[in-house]
Amino acid sequence: MAASEKIQGIFAGVDVGSLASKSVIIRDGEIAGFGLIPSGLNSEESGLNALAAALESAGLERSDISHIVSTGYGRISASYASKTVTEITCHAKGANYLFPNARTIIDIGGQDCKAIRVNGDGSVADFAMNDKCAAGTGRFLEVMAGLFKVSLSELGDLSLKADAVVPMSSTCTVFVESETISLLARGEKPHNIQAGIHHAIANRIAGLFSRVGIQSDVYFSGGVAKNKGMRKALEEVLKVNIVEPYFDPQLTGALGAAVLAQAIAVKEAKKGRQQESSAIQSAA
Repeated sequence: MAASEKIQGIFAGVDVGSLASKSVIIRDGEIAGFGLIPSGLNSEESGLNALAAALESAGLERSDISHIVSTGYGRISASYASKTVTEITCHAKGANYLFPNARTIIDIGGQDCKAIRVNGDGSVADFAMNDKCAAGTGRFLEVMAGLFKVSLSELGDLSLKADAVVPMSSTCTVFVESETISLLARGEKPHNIQAGIHHAIANRIAGLFSRVGIQSDVYFSGGVAKNKGMRKALEEVLKVNIVEPYFDPQLTGALGAAVLAQAIAVKEAKKGRQQESSAIQSAA
């Protein structure tokens, strides 16, 4: 864990994403529990349900929490939060908590993908993102998995069996779907096409890093980070080593939000001490 000022207490981070809602509880600087559920139509309800799951995991009650920070696209509906923070900042803080040496973050979410460079303290140095199209996102892979009639995790595993990578001429979800059908009809091996699909996303991510730069160590964040085929494709295209996660990468944003909730408490405590000191000096 990154060396940082700690404070005794219980803090929560809630990340309401387009596909999943996540929450992480930090107790005295350590991860105490977490929750991960599918997101519903009601963002606030999804966040509260994820928080409830995390509290149950930690054996705690809502009243035990000192501060809550929310993030993700549903953060604007989080009336229960002490503060809302962008997911880019939260992913940076979460990655820094897990891997203090990480200087680059790849985040592939359900509806966007991000390339993030971070400083040694986990603050964001620069970033680039694609949020205008499904290409290069979890939704893109979901559509491709449906085309092959397999699960998302199976799609990644199957791509590892490829003996060649079939290049895809487009990263548009609609066009790649049609292109895949044409390639199968032409007799290309499914595994090689699946590898090509993952490489198409990796090439799109490489385009983002051409704008912000890439530096080791590299941390892969988000639910797509569980896809072994995607990890391999990124390493081959970017020519970098991606650190092996020891904590669910889909929870990185929620973890970073919890770290920021703890930081709020540290700042408040410091301010309180300064005010107390000033009051004593004034009385003297």
